[in-house]
Amino acid sequence: MNLDSISVVLVSTTHSGNIGATARVMANMGLSRLSLVTPRAAIDEEARTRASGADHILDSARVFDSLPEALSDAVYVVGTSARQRMSRWRVFDPQGAADTIAGATISGEPAALVFGRESSGLSNAELDCCNALVSIPVDSAFPSLNLAAAVTVMAYALRCRAMEAKEPNEAAGARVEIPATAGEREHLFAHLVETLDDVGFLRSHGREKLMRKIRYLYSKAQPSSEEVAIARGILAAIRQKIRK
Repeated sequence: MNLDSISVVLVSTTHSGNIGATARVMANMGLSRLSLVTPRAAIDEEARTRASGADHILDSARVFDSLPEALSDAVYVVGTSARQRMSRWRVFDPQGAADTIAGATISGEPAALVFGRESSGLSNAELDCCNALVSIPVDSAFPSLNLAAAVTVMAYALRCRAMEAKEPNEAAGARVEIPATAGEREHLFAHLVETLDDVGFLRSHGREKLMRKIRYLYSKAQPSSEEVAIARGILAAIRQKIRK
């Protein structure tokens, strides 16, 4: 697992100190890619003080207007949550999440670990952008965990996994499939919605609930780039046929 390919994504962070503390932890654990989605706090003097020298991570942090935009190049995305969620998400503990990220990015493809707002975490709509969910098993008597502390736990789990023995090399001559990125999956999903609208399927079913289940199905399948291209080719042929 290549730690340089893993992005830490903070959504709507309220306190600049948490951004700085996150940068410090990332530097401690060998992570370097920080993304900020609609941050409510700036990278100010407090952030730099809390970063304790990890200014290079703050200086290279990328800012995005939406979570899908921030995740567009990731082939595997894990969202974090302190709350129990509906069963449609696969839920891992920190080490399990690190293991599944390593398995999904065996050839060094980009992955992302997403952290939500300090007060309310990630919304269900934001978790729809993720392949899986990680929950840190804190004591139920005091479940509140600071954002930077949560990043510390997850960054440590990722570093431990990266320090283990390297993944075995692919067999000589074996064909390695390139996983589809989150952006490619989103384009496929939009293409599917358009096609289902064309055939009238969504008018006879509960649209929002059905599309969330279909989205989860594609996320769980972890299709390759080639498989996504094939699926979109099929959808394009269907739409061309019905429009004649």
